[in-house]
Amino acid sequence: MKPFSHMLQFLFVMLLSMLLTIPQNGFAQNHVVPLSDLQKDAAAASASRDKEVRQLESFFSSPQVQREMKSAHVSYRQVDDAVQQLSDDDLARLSARSETAQKDFAAGRISDRDLIIIILAILALILIIVAVR
Repeated sequence: MKPFSHMLQFLFVMLLSMLLTIPQNGFAQNHVVPLSDLQKDAAAASASRDKEVRQLESFFSSPQVQREMKSAHVSYRQVDDAVQQLSDDDLARLSARSETAQKDFAAGRISDRDLIIIILAILALILIIVAVR
């Protein structure tokens, strides 16, 4: 009985030593997202947000929009501060709307009056979204 007990102890020690010498990160390699993928995703999201902010800045810096902002007693700084606080989803939605409005106005598909309404609606929407937060 004694040799069998020693053999079990020996096998247990060998098994334990083998488990301890195997790198622990070897087990988790398949479940970990590579850092390079995370960096690429973060860079893509940042680039997308920057593009959308530039689109809104372009929209709000146009002469027609500046006139309407002035008549509504809204400063460019207020709008710029509000735009920076928008969520990514809200920013994407408003950027797309402003781009569509600019293209439609340039193509003559909407009138000055319609553009004024769109401008005021976008301004109100931005200010409401920021106020709710």
